[in-house]
This record gives sequence, structure tokens and C-alpha cells, in this order.
Amino acid sequence: MTVAATPADRARLTRNAAIASLSVAFILLLLKSYAAWATGSVAMLGSLADTGLDLLASLVTLFGVHIAAQPADEGHRFGHGKAEAIAAMFQVVVITVSALAIAVRAASRLMTGDTTANAEYGIGVSIVAILLTLCLVAYQRNVIARTRSVAIRADNVHYQSDLLLNGAVIAALVIEHYLGLAGADPVFGVLIALWLLYGAWRASSQALDQLMDKEWPAERRARFLEIAARHPELVDIHDLRTRTSGSQDFVQFHVRVDPNLTVAEAHRIMDEVETKLSVEFPDVEILIHPDPVGQIDRAGEDDERLRETPQ
Repeated sequence: MTVAATPADRARLTRNAAIASLSVAFILLLLKSYAAWATGSVAMLGSLADTGLDLLASLVTLFGVHIAAQPADEGHRFGHGKAEAIAAMFQVVVITVSALAIAVRAASRLMTGDTTANAEYGIGVSIVAILLTLCLVAYQRNVIARTRSVAIRADNVHYQSDLLLNGAVIAALVIEHYLGLAGADPVFGVLIALWLLYGAWRASSQALDQLMDKEWPAERRARFLEIAARHPELVDIHDLRTRTSGSQDFVQFHVRVDPNLTVAEAHRIMDEVETKLSVEFPDVEILIHPDPVGQIDRAGEDDERLRETPQ
């Protein structure tokens, strides 16, 4: 079972993961630059362009996780977690531009009929790239499990696609150079471009969810309500609202209680509910608003849909 990281550990882990990504991208950029020059392969050129953009995206990720780790201040009372989502969206733009450029280059090669040379350089570099990327992806997954960083997750998705991309480069060079099937390299270049576009679409979904303050998944919301509803002095729970910013979650909801309770008694109940919730939902900022039974809130379908009555 993976142990959740403290805020300080989370900042350290995400920063180290971003630095690791940056280091791998820089090494691969040097290797692939030589291989692309030596082979003239479109597939390798696409891989080089992707790695160059990886380097730029990793710099943005490092900056994003640094900003996201900053504590809340007077101007950002909910913290800076959305900096990670912004960094992730920048990566999506970078991936998309890279894919389109590769597709254009591949189409040009198909029309001119140029072939590759010195395929062994491209194959060797691609094998090294696969090994380095496997190590990085494994490390990033560990960091994601402990921090839930959306920026590192977007980076991880892209590097997973790099594994297939480097494999495609090897296949393209083997088929065209050793098997003599002309046009294989640009065809694989087009396939790589399509795969990158798919990766950009996948990476964008979670970042957009955070930027748009999407609600938690239904299962997690139901579990949260179930635990909160166990307190015997709560008549019902309604108007539950949830959102995520970086690795920080926020929840607010209303509860109905006996109208004859004193303010101190109602405060005690809210503290007890929050304490119970914090056991299963650590690092979640909770805001509870008590309503007296009989109090009519703003009418609306959302209130009815979210209302849960303790058993």
C-alpha cells in the first residue's frame, strides 16, 4: 500500500520527478540529434522533435509544480494547485504542435520518396531511449501514487507514448532499411503523429477537469456522504460540492441539525464530523455549514439531487 505524502514530501517528490524528466529529455535530445542527422529518418526526426518538446514541457512542469507547492496566501486563499493543471495544458499544446509538424514532414517524404541511411544508429539510440524512458515512467508512477500530481501525470502519459514512439522508429528503420520496403519510414511517421495527438487528448482530460472544478467521481462522493451521515445528530446532508486543485481537495456541504442546539453544541458536532471524515479523507479541506431543521434553503434541483438522509 502506497503511503500518502505530506505537503513537504509532495513538493519534494514532484520537484524531483520534474528534474528527472528534464534530465532524461536532455540526454535523449543529444542522442537523437545525432541519430536524425545520420539516418535522415522522418520517424527519428519526429522522435527528436518530440524529445525537444519534452525538454521544453519538462521545464514548464518543473516551474508548475514549484508554483503549486507554494502555500496559500492572501491573493490565493485556495492555494496554487491549479498551476499544475496549467502546466499540463501547456504540455498538451506542445504535444499537438509536435504531432502536426511530424505529419507534415512525413507527408513530404512520401511525396519525394527519399530513403533512410545508417539505420543502425537510429535503432541503437531508440533502444537506449526505451530503457531510459522505462526507468523514468516507473519512477513517475511512484511519485503520482503518493502525490496525485496532475502535471507529473501528464508528463507520465507523454513518456508512456514515447515508448511506443521509439518502438515505431525501430520498426520503421528495420522495415525500410533491412527489408527494403520503401515508404515505411514516413508511414510510421504519420502513425507516430496520430499517436501523439491521442496522447494529447488523454493528457488534457484531467487538467481540464481541475481547471473547470469538476466534481469528484460518484463513488468517492458517495463514500464521503456515507461517512459524514453516520453522526447521529445530523438530520440530513445536502448541497455537497467538491473540487480538486493540484493535489489538494476541497469539500463543502450543508447539514441540518436540531434548531434548539446552542452555537457551541453545533460547533462540537461539526468538529466531530470533520474529524471522522479526515481519517479516510486526509489532506481534504472541509467546510461545513449547519442549518436548523425547518430552514428552507434556496430551492433547486441540485439540492434535491445531493440530499442524503442518514439511516
